[in-house]
Amino acid sequence: MREEGDAIAEHTREHNAGRKAVTEDFPEYETLRERARAVKEDAIENLPDLVDRLRESVEANGGHLYVADDAADANRYIVETVGDAETVVKSKSMTTEEIDLNDALETAGVEPVETDLGEWVIQLAEESPSHLIGPAMHKDRAEIAALFAEVFDPADPPETATELTAFARETLGERIREADVGLTGANFVVAESGSIALVTNEGNARKVASTPDTHIAVSGVEKIVPTVEDLEPFVNLLSRAGAGQELSAYTSLFTPPVASPVPDFDAPDEPLSAIDDEGTTANPDREFHLVLIDNGRLAMREDEDLRETLYCVRCGACANSCGNFQSVGGHVFGGETYTGGIAGGWEAGIEGLDVAGEFNDLCTGCSRCVPACPVKIDIPWINTVVRDRINRRKADASDFAFLPDGLAPDAEPAGLDLGKRFVGDFATLAKWGHRTAPLANQLADAGPVRAALERVVGIDRRRDLPTFASESLVEWFDRRGGARIPLADADRDAILYPDTYTNYVDVERGKAAVRALEALGVHVRVPSLPPSGRPPLSQGMVATAEERAHDLYAALAEHVDAGRDVVVVEPSDLAMIRSEYERFLEPAAFDRLAGASYEILEYVYGLLENGASIDALVGGDDATRTSDLAYHPHCQARTLDLEEYTLAVLERAGYDVRTSDTECCGMAGSFGYKTEYYELSIDVGEPLVEDFGGTDRTLVASGTSCGEQLDALLDRPARHPIELLAPPEAPER
Repeated sequence: MREEGDAIAEHTREHNAGRKAVTEDFPEYETLRERARAVKEDAIENLPDLVDRLRESVEANGGHLYVADDAADANRYIVETVGDAETVVKSKSMTTEEIDLNDALETAGVEPVETDLGEWVIQLAEESPSHLIGPAMHKDRAEIAALFAEVFDPADPPETATELTAFARETLGERIREADVGLTGANFVVAESGSIALVTNEGNARKVASTPDTHIAVSGVEKIVPTVEDLEPFVNLLSRAGAGQELSAYTSLFTPPVASPVPDFDAPDEPLSAIDDEGTTANPDREFHLVLIDNGRLAMREDEDLRETLYCVRCGACANSCGNFQSVGGHVFGGETYTGGIAGGWEAGIEGLDVAGEFNDLCTGCSRCVPACPVKIDIPWINTVVRDRINRRKADASDFAFLPDGLAPDAEPAGLDLGKRFVGDFATLAKWGHRTAPLANQLADAGPVRAALERVVGIDRRRDLPTFASESLVEWFDRRGGARIPLADADRDAILYPDTYTNYVDVERGKAAVRALEALGVHVRVPSLPPSGRPPLSQGMVATAEERAHDLYAALAEHVDAGRDVVVVEPSDLAMIRSEYERFLEPAAFDRLAGASYEILEYVYGLLENGASIDALVGGDDATRTSDLAYHPHCQARTLDLEEYTLAVLERAGYDVRTSDTECCGMAGSFGYKTEYYELSIDVGEPLVEDFGGTDRTLVASGTSCGEQLDALLDRPARHPIELLAPPEAPER
């Protein structure tokens, strides 16, 4: 898989770190996110009315509004408006990239000149943007210097960042002064006043808008907000989320056509004063056109699952927070125009499933983009829905589409891709692997079997496979005689959820969880329960995941009604219960189950806060215990804000904990097993080698996949934190 080098990783991680820094010290941040989302929800719901209000405002100001059905319609109108102009100077606009406006202008004999530095660089390089706010983010200084030298052949080629910027400023300044038409995008468009908001760091947009006598603004219809007051949360959020800045260098609000006279650069002494003393709001020498583009957006508005894509403010925070994007960049993790996690929804809605399918699997559902998004878009869900639609369309066209769906082992169509079905039905595989262990484990290590798995279902032979346990956690618990703390003597009554991996593979962490809870006075139950549906959801098998959700809720409802807590070891399973189940269960059912469910260390923390003693958790025998830990939190544990509980409990127990700052280990459940993505998975995990490679601390990871990846990267197994806390097992009765 083609990667874009170190530049994209360096810049995205800088933006990501900056976002954390400027949001942690901004107490209003979450409130503003809620307000921004509410504004977008309302605006998209009332979009037709807002377009009508905006038309009235623009025309009252002396401008023109055109709503284009698609790219061809928009380009036709813009080319006709430009007329016999020779040069159009442009500020940054992803929407004009979407409609290929530059190609349309060039075909009409008009020269388009990008004036945003990054856009200009990729225009000169004849490339497309790699990032929503950093089009040339994948290029380093040396590459840009070589490009300028090749294109312009200057006598004294610029090399330093300062020299390159000065060269661009001088060259582009001249192009702006001589241009016939200025064309901008619009971060937001205000319906009540016809105003457009431009948020930039270079100041070129306001020059493009005010220097030529004709200004064309191009915007998707989703950019409309009702009032000027509605801009406030976005102005405070946009730069913080996207670039890690408290505020962009330039936040401009225009109500075009503007009143200032068109500057005459041949008469530099002529003052730029108001056109008259009568409060004229528009200059008759100026012309303004606002082009609103549909191009699939109104259909997305009617699509229950893609609709949320229209809330996007194009900040790029989803890309910055994504481990895969940091490695491959937008020319791989992106479609015809849009890049990063949110590109899945945009490209599916605008270009179609074929384009979205080219990069959809690069979204692993790790969920780290969700807290990064300033309008709280559930990007993993959008990509999961797109994956489901891609799966079903391919299944309909497959050689097995004629088979009755009832013959399939899940709720998916018969022709579903075999690799996705293999991974999505991991619960069945694990159950049979356990029942036939150790023979299944021996066969799984055999060369011919690994070759067949790689060829048929795409499981890379370089990745170690799970070792199935001969005795499951449920079987062990029953054999030991069940709970050791009688219900009458217990402080709490809890179900320990035997997720697929804990029940059939890493049984030791399940046993440790039982011992730790009992040491803290909990009456523990470990019943046989259905899988949560996480593996099928990761493969876009939405119907199967929903079926699993209902099965698990039905199995747990009686326990929840009885006041029992549900304690979960695997963070991804808790994420299903607390997040994705909201889409599958009735609201009351979801609230009941989510409200009764806890991650194991979160639950231990709660017990300690309510009087339990940390001294009850001795953490194994003194000969094997170490006080120095290197801890990598699970992606979804971070999204659910669970990391703090684990750290608090470990520190109370006397451990010295070094925490990884790496967002994602790169394993991402089944992603790291797949031949197509194995090398990318390892590359994404390399920062963990930098974090922990030089330490002899005990490796600790809350998630299954994180532990597997740490073992692969560092050749050392990682332990679940509960294993460091649980006392030894008492003699069996």
